[in-house]
Amino acid sequence: MPMRDRLRAERLRGGLIIGRDVIVLEQTRSTNDVIGQMAAGDWPEGLCVFAEHQTAGRGQHGNEWETVRGKGLSFSILLRPRINIRDSARLTSWVAAIVAETLREEFQMPATVRPPNDVYINERKIAGVLVEMRAQPNGPHAAVVGVGVNVNHSPSEFSEELRGRATSIAIVRRERLDRHLIALALLRNLDRTYTELFPDDL
Repeated sequence: MPMRDRLRAERLRGGLIIGRDVIVLEQTRSTNDVIGQMAAGDWPEGLCVFAEHQTAGRGQHGNEWETVRGKGLSFSILLRPRINIRDSARLTSWVAAIVAETLREEFQMPATVRPPNDVYINERKIAGVLVEMRAQPNGPHAAVVGVGVNVNHSPSEFSEELRGRATSIAIVRRERLDRHLIALALLRNLDRTYTELFPDDL
């Protein structure tokens, strides 16, 4: 992958909480697994881990989330919301709504949420969300928030199984976009709304 196409952590950092700390990995099994391991340590809330390629990315109900190296966004966020561990659906709904809103309002695409965790354009999936809660004995439970967005995929880069029901930003807009622009918009909007919806005093 050409150097100019790689995600760079220094171009993704920002935000008061979400995106303040960013790590970019060349390859991992799953960014959710990476964050899940970090959740037991003293890593700060809002930490984001991106991967250029996942070898075992997953979606809801154990489904596989396909990644193509350097084409999409695959990232996970460590959060510590003061909510009951059974309320993780609130996080899923919030993240899916922000992904769809960002695509609509900042990139002029008719994105809609297909509950509980998918984002569609023209009846084809463009993004998905996977939230996994991790119980913590001495503080707020950790939430591992995984997001996958198809950005610069061409139709041929989807598997034959997905080709008829998946799409990407590049396919919809008929142009490739800098993935940093998409990632920054998502992180900015998630950061802006997180403390409004999940205040510390819950």
